[in-house]
Amino acid sequence: MTQKKVCFIGAGNMTRSIVSGLVKSGYSPELIQATNPSQPKLDAMVADFGIKVSNNNLDAAQAADVIVLGVKPHLMQVVGEELSGLDLSNKLIITIAAGVTAKRYSDYFKQEIKLIRTMPNTPTQIGVGLTGLYAGDDISAEQKAICETLMATGGEVVWVSKEDELNQVIALAGSSPAYFFLFLESMVESAVKGGMSELAAREMAQQAALGAALMVKQNPDVSLAQLRANVTSKGGTTAQAVETFEKGDLRGLVDNAMNNCIARAEEMAKQY
Repeated sequence: MTQKKVCFIGAGNMTRSIVSGLVKSGYSPELIQATNPSQPKLDAMVADFGIKVSNNNLDAAQAADVIVLGVKPHLMQVVGEELSGLDLSNKLIITIAAGVTAKRYSDYFKQEIKLIRTMPNTPTQIGVGLTGLYAGDDISAEQKAICETLMATGGEVVWVSKEDELNQVIALAGSSPAYFFLFLESMVESAVKGGMSELAAREMAQQAALGAALMVKQNPDVSLAQLRANVTSKGGTTAQAVETFEKGDLRGLVDNAMNNCIARAEEMAKQY
């Protein structure tokens, strides 16, 4: 596939991770441009990746084949209205923001646009992330392939068939690294209370989490319940810990947390 000219509006962490992956995979830095109001972030992008940078969203978007919107949801309307005077009919627009529906982008840009919504998570910054993708029926196979090329540099990509399924992606993948960080944080705090150094406790907890995740990934035909059972000897130490989690209704707490995450995404869709 021919490499396209790509413009990133916003030079935050997610933009950096995508650009880093693109350049490492052989994408020409000459075809990549990022814009941002903060010059230090742009200077860092030039130094690290050799791409083009600008403070002018209009000029950068005009020159691009693909425009990636990497700003916060509450800034999307501002960016859309700024670019609304351009003819966007031959450009693909990709957004990496939660909550803002595809219909709203057409309102912001004041014209019909070719848009793909994506929901990446923070592990894309180190190449092991997951990005959920949604495209309407008006998006061509070539445009989908372009989006996959960009987003797959950060890890795996999964297409969803309905736009509201992106909210499930947010709860399952987009927000979930924070859940695991909280769980690890709690384990380390408990170990420190028991007298272990924080450094040693963190090293043990993070290695256990990494190993558990790899076991899940490398054993796709084994259920999660069975993997848990394989570690849990009847009447043993693990069984005692698992029983404590079950009595505390860990499953119900997780279910409530994920549903609240989805509810917030739905609220944001109405807000923006």
